[in-house]
Amino acid sequence: MALLDKAPDKQATGSQNGNSHPELKTGWVGPERLPVGAGCGLRVQPGFDWTAFDAYLFDIDGTLLNSRDAVHYHAFHHAVKEVFGLDLCLDGVPVHGSTDVGILRSYMETVGVPEREWLPKVPEVIAKMNAEVERNAGDLRPETCPSIPELIKDLAKRGKLLGVASGNIERAGWAKLKACGLREYFRFGSFSGEREKRADVIAHGISQARSLLHRGDASAVVVGDTPADIHAAHANKIPAIAVATGIYSLEELWKHSPEMCVACCDELLPRS
Repeated sequence: MALLDKAPDKQATGSQNGNSHPELKTGWVGPERLPVGAGCGLRVQPGFDWTAFDAYLFDIDGTLLNSRDAVHYHAFHHAVKEVFGLDLCLDGVPVHGSTDVGILRSYMETVGVPEREWLPKVPEVIAKMNAEVERNAGDLRPETCPSIPELIKDLAKRGKLLGVASGNIERAGWAKLKACGLREYFRFGSFSGEREKRADVIAHGISQARSLLHRGDASAVVVGDTPADIHAAHANKIPAIAVATGIYSLEELWKHSPEMCVACCDELLPRS
């Protein structure tokens, strides 16, 4: 995810559930660190045909769009304050490539709140986040990543099934897509909330796609902007297309062995 706040320029690695996750950068992305447009670049594993899939599962933040507002972050802050009486501070907390519930876990570990105290309250936190996002939806300012509208429309014309698989809570994810005019192209979504781990979000998205297509063997591919998207796809035995439109460079993403890596989705548009 890539939510806005005045994040520190220095980024570090962190841990989640007791395991080191060096692929997850910390802090919220501020406008000064979000890319305006990526340069060209494409790397692909031999024999990989990215057009051959039945379903495409897109991450949201950093892949489809970058948020130029703080609505989601403030909803998170408000919910943590209301439920736990804590002022949310995510310095040193793994954020990019995590999920909303995963971020909450990491934050609670940082401030020393035992799981038995916070985990039962996750539904209340999510309910308050949802309400706050909906109350401030008019302030959402998402900016679509380069060539995303064109790519989504092209895939839809080809009859591909499009879905989102995001670490956002559901209402926040759909609200962002509605605000940037992309909502109508996605037939289903898998989000954080009931599912904390990104691999579980992807697994649920694959299940939804196969159900909609009425084919248990329907092929799917993940499109995302973080190493966590790549790892979650591979954990579910499906390929990943990595796009360097978030905070990770083409070189950083390629080190995690996606089947394909592009600087931006312009590389995926049909050429005349």
